Amino acid sequence: MTAAVEFAPWTDPTETPLIRFERVVKRFGDFTAIEPLNLSIYRKEFFALLGPSGCGKTTLMRMLAGFEAPSEGTITIGGRDMAGIPPNKREVNMMFQSYALFPHLSVWDNIAFGLKRGDMSKEEIAARVDDMLRLTRLDRFAKRKPHQISGGQKQRVALARALAKAPKLLLLDEPLGALDKKLRQDTQFELMDIQEKTETTFVIVTHDQEEAMTVASRVAVMDNGKIVQVDTPPKIYETPNSTYVADFIGDVNLLHGRAEIRADGLASLAWAEGATPIKGTAGEGLQGGEASFVIRPEKVTITASKPKDRTNVVKGKILDIAYLGNLSTYHVELPGGQVLKAQTANNRRLSRRDFTWEDEVYLSWTDTAGLVLAR
Repeated sequence: MTAAVEFAPWTDPTETPLIRFERVVKRFGDFTAIEPLNLSIYRKEFFALLGPSGCGKTTLMRMLAGFEAPSEGTITIGGRDMAGIPPNKREVNMMFQSYALFPHLSVWDNIAFGLKRGDMSKEEIAARVDDMLRLTRLDRFAKRKPHQISGGQKQRVALARALAKAPKLLLLDEPLGALDKKLRQDTQFELMDIQEKTETTFVIVTHDQEEAMTVASRVAVMDNGKIVQVDTPPKIYETPNSTYVADFIGDVNLLHGRAEIRADGLASLAWAEGATPIKGTAGEGLQGGEASFVIRPEKVTITASKPKDRTNVVKGKILDIAYLGNLSTYHVELPGGQVLKAQTANNRRLSRRDFTWEDEVYLSWTDTAGLVLAR
């Protein structure tokens, strides 16, 4: 049995990107929506543009689609400069959040609509639509109108229509935003499966961190028109390059202070008067001075007695408890007023809690569990 080959074309210098943004800037009057940026996206990638509202991610997507032109710089797709090429002349399709289905047409005709405007024969169109119905598991709903199917099924119709013309690149603008949480989670895996089967390059715009981390091969985190970090979901989560990325992705504890670099690749942070400095992995670009210690709640251990085998130990009082079914999160107030969170897995039925409100507890973590990042 052969081992699966890891998909990581961005690590291969001989790979040519499908998409290149080179020194791209976008201005709307006096407002700069996109600061100068470079970005490469590779064939067969499921790439996510992630950030809060107004960060510039949709503007980047609209420039790829051809609905906006860069104020400066070059965008190439498949080695071809996109300057002056209208949306309908690009091998790109776009799926909108609203789905934009034709209410008077059946599911079959909605999928066939774009194909009928080309030069395919009736037989070729029928075969292609049937392929798309099977791919998206909509065979049984081919004759129904959009109002006769569910939200998740409408989403799949829009996806099938967007993929029917076999674009090199499919752009998805908040495609799951209209679905409820459970259906959204199920549909994320369907999207991944369809993307792998078609080998189409997907670029998704989302403000949902969980969605981006679930579906994407790589994530670009954006803030105020800039790309702050581009990396795989595990690296974005485990080794963020800034407190902004650490705080935006998932849940995190933050303590501020002054850092000193150690010879062993670690850094220590003086964070409170009279408190023992905290040790953590030295983050990217850390030179010492003003810094922040970041650690995920699941990497923090909560105990009733002081652990003897760890140097990173703080004492506090339980302020609040959040029971999330599979997890419990303890909010612990430290003597200086800072609040740290510790998370424990509920891997057995709770007859009673080990800790409750107002309990004095110890929080601890290993020397490499957290990061010390420049501020």
